[in-house]
Amino acid sequence: MRILSKRQLKELVLYSPQHIARLEAAGQFPKRVQLGYNRVGWIEQEVLDWLQERIDARDTTN
Repeated sequence: MRILSKRQLKELVLYSPQHIARLEAAGQFPKRVQLGYNRVGWIEQEVLDWLQERIDARDTTN
């Protein structure tokens, strides 16, 4: 299992931290994992699965 930092997540998803937080709050993005008092991360596989869902949805709408 690999945990992504905020920087790694932004490179992978290309959303601002504020937009990611909004998506998380709406239940539309994988939830962050609290790693320490001021440190969070995201499980890489959950983010990759989320991205794959977007790709699959794109392929079915065309």
